[in-house]
Amino acid sequence: MTDDARPTDDVLDLARRAVETGPLCDPCLGRLFAERSFGLTNRERGRSLRVAVALADDRPVADLEPDESCWVCEGESTEERVQEWAERAAYAVDDYDFETFQVGTRVPPLFEENDALLREDLGLADDTGEALKAELNREVGKRFGRETGAEVEFGRPDVQITLNLGDDTVDAQVNSAFVYGRYRKLERDIPQTKWPCNDCNGTGLIRGEICEGCDGSGYRYDESVEQLTAPVVLEAMDGESATFHGAGREDVDALMLEGGRPFVIEIDEPRERTVDAATLQPEINEFADGKVEVTDLRQATHEMVERVKELDASKTYRMEIEFGEAVDPTDFEAALDELDGVTVEQRTPQRVDHRRADIERTRDVYDIEGELEDDRHATVELHGEGGLYVKELVSSDEGRTEPSLAGLLGVDAEVTALDVLDVQGEDEPFAKEEFFRDRNAN
Repeated sequence: MTDDARPTDDVLDLARRAVETGPLCDPCLGRLFAERSFGLTNRERGRSLRVAVALADDRPVADLEPDESCWVCEGESTEERVQEWAERAAYAVDDYDFETFQVGTRVPPLFEENDALLREDLGLADDTGEALKAELNREVGKRFGRETGAEVEFGRPDVQITLNLGDDTVDAQVNSAFVYGRYRKLERDIPQTKWPCNDCNGTGLIRGEICEGCDGSGYRYDESVEQLTAPVVLEAMDGESATFHGAGREDVDALMLEGGRPFVIEIDEPRERTVDAATLQPEINEFADGKVEVTDLRQATHEMVERVKELDASKTYRMEIEFGEAVDPTDFEAALDELDGVTVEQRTPQRVDHRRADIERTRDVYDIEGELEDDRHATVELHGEGGLYVKELVSSDEGRTEPSLAGLLGVDAEVTALDVLDVQGEDEPFAKEEFFRDRNAN
């Protein structure tokens, strides 16, 4: 018999020959016919076929029952065993809050070989019907869902259950939870994330002695936006650790004001997955003690991490500038007009070329305006394309940026204070509803 001929084959004959291969349980018998009929489990298919063969042959059904463990699955498909797997899986994640799950199964090679031998004995293709793995994933999954009240999800579930048939264990992977928001950094000299000390490589020690550069802390700065926000979320979700993801980063000596910068805090293995953002937001702001402030807090999906890190964004800046010589107001306005809407050519700035490749790139200045405070000081606001080095747009960085304010005025110019006012997506906002878990919020 060939698989191509099967549509016209006698189903009962195939079932009869299958049960004659040895003790075969109902689910393994039914799996051979998984593609036939709908609304039936493989267990129901197998039982129905066994009864039908008994009726056709006028034999007691008991004669066709397996008298020992199934030779194909070795008992893994029994109702009792499937329920046991589901209960053990539920116990493995009992300490965690979750809404979605997925069940996977690692099947020993012996079981896969048994499946292949059964189909070979019957003249069927290896992929006929359904594999044991798929059967257990579904049947254990249904029972696990009833035990926990969670729903199956085939994308990225809250928890991933893996049944290891070979060593009789259950592995539970609790996927991360994510909180999105925008932060404002209200004090200078605070990095976005923890900054390991360069002197001791973050160890806090040099040759067994406390590092003088960081006073033994291991960090160049005592605080960061991450350290002023993430601990509150970590505690609220009762997770193992937290990771801070920002939509780019401002210089450590720059403020982040007004609209703020998008960020995501990722919590590993959260025991509490659902949090009240309306409560969490003021708690973070109180913890940050006026140094950092968060807004627009919402629970997000894991896709929001990539979105925050990869979405093209424009930036708005405010700069305080000091000139090396007196600047004429008319020349100042003419230079700003020249820069308004210009495409700038920039080589990697000298201040960062030790950690970034020396390449040349072009970036657009969308809008720029400013005011002279006196003949050697000015305040400038600029809206530009993401990746534009604004300090070098002012100073020229010894000609590595063209055009520049310094170059157009013919005087030295230096940014003495830099504030980032806003970070927005170039073509669409960061906060789109499909990237949020609490889609009914706001």
